[in-house]
Amino acid sequence: METLLLINSSARSARSVTRQLTARFAANWAKHHPEGEIISRDVGLNPPSFINETWISDAFAEPNGQPLSLATSEALIDELFRASAVVIGAPMYNFGMPAQLKAYVDQVVRVGRTFAFASGNAEWPYQPLIPARPLTIITSAGAAGYEPGGPAAHLNFLEPHLEAVFKFIGVSDITFVRIGSEEHQGGQFRQSMAGAERSIDQIVERIATGSRVAMSE
Repeated sequence: METLLLINSSARSARSVTRQLTARFAANWAKHHPEGEIISRDVGLNPPSFINETWISDAFAEPNGQPLSLATSEALIDELFRASAVVIGAPMYNFGMPAQLKAYVDQVVRVGRTFAFASGNAEWPYQPLIPARPLTIITSAGAAGYEPGGPAAHLNFLEPHLEAVFKFIGVSDITFVRIGSEEHQGGQFRQSMAGAERSIDQIVERIATGSRVAMSE
């Protein structure tokens, strides 16, 4: 059975552009997979706990049962392994990801579960453990220009961070959908939204058919 993991990280329950677009993604995905499963993980409204000293100690200890401190981590990691596709809504907060999403990242990047140390490879001793699956990251920013090549691209720490983290654990088929000028709500924003909606429809089609559909700008 095909499974979509839907992760929302906006602190807004209403007026959230990323939530609107992840909902569009999920609805389109469900049309292609009427018998499929959608796992909805709302870290924006129900954030996972921050890792602490106990978590770190238990994560690096020899496996011995299931420590309570790692229960949340286990649940989130299991969802990633179950998913055949992942979509994340990630608004830019102060040039980076929301704290709620960073807490999620810290829970799922874990030695022995999502990455391992590869023996005999001193140059790059890390081995990803999550099998490849398509990941769509929908980002939004209050102003324009944070896209690659834009005048504010050097301040965009959201996309490089997420890309690096997920590739590190094995999720390397990553597509970004970007919304700009969110706070202005003018013509540029409407154009950005229309382009994002087209891109989402094409991405879902590509995932469903296994083809490389040409993406609209």
